[in-house]
Amino acid sequence: MRVLTPARLGAWLAVFALALCAALLLGIAAGPSGLAPGEVVAALRGDATSRAAHDIVFGVRLPRVTLGALVGAALASAGALFQALLRNPLADPFVLGVSGGAAVGGIAALSLGAALGLGYGAVPPAAFAGAVLTTLALQAVAGVAGRVSPTHLLLCGVVFNAFASAAIVFLASLAGLEQGARIFLWLIGSLSAARPELIASVALFLAAGLACALPAARQLNLLALGEESAQQLGVDVTRLQRLLLLATSLMVGAAVSVAGLVGFVGLIIPHLLRLLLGPDHRLLLPTAALAGAIFLVLCDTAARTLFGGRELPVGAITALAGGPLFLLLLRRQQQRVFAP
Repeated sequence: MRVLTPARLGAWLAVFALALCAALLLGIAAGPSGLAPGEVVAALRGDATSRAAHDIVFGVRLPRVTLGALVGAALASAGALFQALLRNPLADPFVLGVSGGAAVGGIAALSLGAALGLGYGAVPPAAFAGAVLTTLALQAVAGVAGRVSPTHLLLCGVVFNAFASAAIVFLASLAGLEQGARIFLWLIGSLSAARPELIASVALFLAAGLACALPAARQLNLLALGEESAQQLGVDVTRLQRLLLLATSLMVGAAVSVAGLVGFVGLIIPHLLRLLLGPDHRLLLPTAALAGAIFLVLCDTAARTLFGGRELPVGAITALAGGPLFLLLLRRQQQRVFAP
């Protein structure tokens, strides 16, 4: 592991922060409405030449790219934490069923909300509650004598995913045509319903999750040596597991509640950064948040612009881009391991 100096940490954070700014500007400038880049810049400066340009930039594009950045940061950060806790580079929120639990909560609100007198505004809190309840259930079922076994956690996650899939099919069968279309977008992942009032809540839960995770980065480095070794070096493994599982549930619940099941972000971004920067979580965790934000903003920009006025779900773009990229990275890692 390379020594992490303040200069190296600052340099990489600056690189990713600048790349994120560029991605945000591209996301604001691009779109099917035909606004010229000059009009977008003028609107951002407060000198919009028309009311329509101001409304498009501040009412549609800016909230969407901001929300996309927050969701990408939350999913990538949660993926990095899951991979560290389970010491498995293939772990992510979907594998453990946390995303599935959030989806069940959101889809329950979509399919049953009309009968219960609930509007679309009930979906985000229901999805968040689903993620938190799933995380608590995972800890209760996978925990043995107060300890959470990574192997048991993975196995329980597989079972929880099976239950979540069955519940989603059942709830979707109860939904009408309009709710069925919304459920379809949820299952793929979409930012088309981005609303400015959701930004503050997602940012709050992302900040809370990172506030729990970043101070524990050094402990995660020790955990990579094994639970027994980490405990001998002074790490309270049980407390660390519970704290970071709570942090991941906060971030995943907030992300899924507003964007649905956007896949591959939490899987490939930490894996790619680990190959690029090394396994030191003091660098990996903050750069994962920035890189996840960049990746999802670029994917959503592509989803909005590739086919003109027709918009693709961003989850389809992340799968198309992330799947082959992950296979390529996995192949390269195998070649390193088995190279003579």
